[in-house]
Amino acid sequence: MTSAVAEDFRPHRVAVLALDGLLPFELGIPHRIFGRPRDARGRHLYEVVTCSARPPGPVETDADFAVQVAHGPEALATADTVIVPASYELGPLYDEGRLTGELAAALARIRPGTRLASICTGVYVLAAAGYLDGRPATTHWADAERFQRMFPKVKVDADVLFVDDGDVLTSAGVAAGIDLCLHMVRRDFGTAVANDVARRTVVPPHRDGGQAQYIHRPLPDPQVATTTAARAWALGRLHEPIQLRDLAEQEAMSVRTFTRRFREEVGISPGQWLTQQRVERARHLLESTDLPMDQVARESGFNTAQSMRQHLQATLGVTPTAYRRAFRTGGAERQGAAGTRR
Repeated sequence: MTSAVAEDFRPHRVAVLALDGLLPFELGIPHRIFGRPRDARGRHLYEVVTCSARPPGPVETDADFAVQVAHGPEALATADTVIVPASYELGPLYDEGRLTGELAAALARIRPGTRLASICTGVYVLAAAGYLDGRPATTHWADAERFQRMFPKVKVDADVLFVDDGDVLTSAGVAAGIDLCLHMVRRDFGTAVANDVARRTVVPPHRDGGQAQYIHRPLPDPQVATTTAARAWALGRLHEPIQLRDLAEQEAMSVRTFTRRFREEVGISPGQWLTQQRVERARHLLESTDLPMDQVARESGFNTAQSMRQHLQATLGVTPTAYRRAFRTGGAERQGAAGTRR
């Protein structure tokens, strides 16, 4: 039995499509995040390859160097996941919303059912290929309005760091690609594996809020307090009832001032943020413990299992029971199925 499992093991293959004008930082994100996870036997859970839309060779970047890509478009045909990082030289794709013949031929090699993802303006590639018609997506906040005009069939959400629509995922600008890739690791192999990758990469496993917190605004008075202490205070007592006035009191602010400041800093309301944190707490407990649903709900601050069920269904689209079934066995047991296409 052991030898059969060993023979069946195949890492999930990720192909990163490198286009001229690409940003080296974004190109490196998938390699860094997907290159870290291993199973209990030390085997890599992902295999990451970089490919071009043309035969192997140099691909220009937006820096003063090119990258030598060892794989051509044929690598797309063997991928379980294809990721398109941003490029500053998309040409007719960016100007007119249409694929070049070379890029269209490369994308045609992708097998049906392959998971697709983009980082920042890489979303133009997915949209021009028709993968996003009628579907939600995001991109860098500074480009969202233009992108929506060019691709009116896409449901653009400029407020989030990434969008997971099942087999197609998109992220906001630059570092949001890290959030997206960590999310995919979490979805594939569970929170423990994703958190380990985050720790090794020295980034938070989950960032609060959306893009609104990064949009340029006049700098606040440096003497004015932020809402950081209130958030830290709340995270230490998610299992307790927390009112808006309790949060405001931690910063010695009025409720109105605190709410405004919180939204400016985090991008969402205090209530939305608190619900997000409780959902994350519930997810962690469902994945890492065998606690009864009522106790998970109390520990997460939802008070009742029914309330927790409603919030998880609204946020994740699944019940707590279904989530635990999928992710409680999402560690070592599921790692043998790393090659399974999603």
